[in-house]
This record gives sequence, structure tokens and C-alpha cells, in this order.
Amino acid sequence: MSAESGTVGRGEPDTVGSGEPGAVPGTVRPGGRTARVRAAVLRAAGDVLAEEGFAHLDLADVARRAEVGKTTVYRRWGSVTGLVADLLSDMAEQSSPRTETGSVLGDLRANAALVRRTLADPRQGALFRAVIAAATCDVRTAEALRRFYDVRVSEWVPCVEDGVARGELPVGTDAAMVVRAVSAPLYYSLLTVGVVPDEGAAVRAAEGAFAAAVAGVYVVGE
Repeated sequence: MSAESGTVGRGEPDTVGSGEPGAVPGTVRPGGRTARVRAAVLRAAGDVLAEEGFAHLDLADVARRAEVGKTTVYRRWGSVTGLVADLLSDMAEQSSPRTETGSVLGDLRANAALVRRTLADPRQGALFRAVIAAATCDVRTAEALRRFYDVRVSEWVPCVEDGVARGELPVGTDAAMVVRAVSAPLYYSLLTVGVVPDEGAAVRAAEGAFAAAVAGVYVVGE
């Protein structure tokens, strides 16, 4: 699907632990022959998270769903947090690229629309809720989630930087803060009151972040 997080667990790029001495599960890249196993396992893990939540994520169950050996899953990922870390890494790798419309407001609207589609998708929205909830009480999941959003924010930062270069935004604007300001109200709505953001909410989020940026709210270093 075309969303902020791309198609979860279906990517071919490899970023999974391989049981090498001293390796942290979910961080070592295997050869191409293991790509299909990794894709199947991450897809199964995403299914469990979306359907049942982090508390029900179990390596043996994931192996069964993915139709791979349980020993393989334990050896390569080591723990459910290692599996979630790799899942988030894969999601970041498969994410849709930024949209460049020629104006910073247009770009921010495109970013907001992308976030909204992700959160409104039944599978993706549920998956993000599960991972975010787990991150509040699990350090490694929190670190993996932070890395995921760092990647996504970095993808869109050039849109804001280009807006500064064109004179649409003040010099010194913190581009990452602007990008985060776009998605913040959409996540807040979903996580605090359970309201899936609609298209109008996405437009308001983008326009609000843009107006604040124009006003110099996100200018730093002065």
C-alpha cells in the first residue's frame, strides 16, 4: 500500500540478525537467500501486532504463521523486541518517498495526507497503535520506534529546507520540527480519543504547521 510506512513486512532488503557472535538480533544483514524468510516473518509479526497487539506477539506463533522453523526465528531475532525493531527498520526502508510540489505548503499537505492514509488504514493504524503502546513500557521498542520516525522525518526535511531557500519560510527554521508538527495532531487524535483523522484533519494539520513556521515559531538559534 502507498502509505507513510509502505507495505509492512514485504520488503526484500535485508536487515535482520543472523546469529553472528556479538550481533544484536534484528541488526545484521543476511544474504539474499534469507530475504523470503525475513519477509514472511515480518509479515506475520505485523499481522499479530495489528490483530492482537504487542502483548500477544510470540516468536513461536510468528514462526508458525510464517511457516518457517521456530529455531530460525529464535536464532535470527532472539526476542520479540528484536523482531519489532527489525519490523520497524523494514517499514522505514519500504516507506513512500516524499512528494515535492514546488511549494512548502503543498509538500506539507502531501506529508499530512500520507500520514493520514497510514493511520486510517485498518491494518497499519492498528499496527502503529500496538507498537506505540509497547514503546511506552519497553526501552528497545521505544528506541526502534524513534529510529523509524527519524528516518521518516529526515525524508521530508528537504521539503522544508527548500521552502526556506525559496524565501517561503524564515531563515533558521528547524525543518525537522516543522515536519513533526504536521503529523503530531493526527497521531494525537488517534491515540488519545481514538478518532481516525480524515482528509480535513490532514489539511488543517499541514496548514497549521505552515502558518506557525511562517510566523517564525520554529526558528532556532537566535
